[in-house]
Amino acid sequence: MQRLDRLARLMTPVALSFLVVVLTAMPLSVPNYGPIAPNLGIAATFYWVVYRPDVYPPWASFLIGLWEDILSGAPVGLNALLLVLVHWVIISQRRFFQGKSFFVIWWAFAMTAGIVAMVAWVLTMLLNGVAVSPLPAVFQFGLTAAIYPFITWMFARAQHAVLRT
Repeated sequence: MQRLDRLARLMTPVALSFLVVVLTAMPLSVPNYGPIAPNLGIAATFYWVVYRPDVYPPWASFLIGLWEDILSGAPVGLNALLLVLVHWVIISQRRFFQGKSFFVIWWAFAMTAGIVAMVAWVLTMLLNGVAVSPLPAVFQFGLTAAIYPFITWMFARAQHAVLRT
């Protein structure tokens, strides 16, 4: 039972990440919500890699991105690639994040989310072979950056309740 309990606790970050991606993909009665829905996969990956990389391996980032691609209708592999790259970059810069205030972390997340939104927009245009307006990517970035404090609060509560260090 102790092994099962430990496994369940260690899988909590991945399970919560899958859950927030599902919540993002839920149909709302908001016109044209899909293209501007916040990218909570990047928020989940960023949070867990900064605070608990020991329980959020790169394969989790890949699977979360793949799940997000499937649910959102994005080109399969696009978000998976972007989340694995974000995972790698954050791991390589983890020393920078240690001991920083929430506002510094939020600023770094906003920069990361902005770059990811821009790269996703460019890659989507290249893969589809058609030029599209950058406005949905800009709105998605804004919503993603704005919702990050709530996602952080939710994940921090789960981390303190379930993932005792």
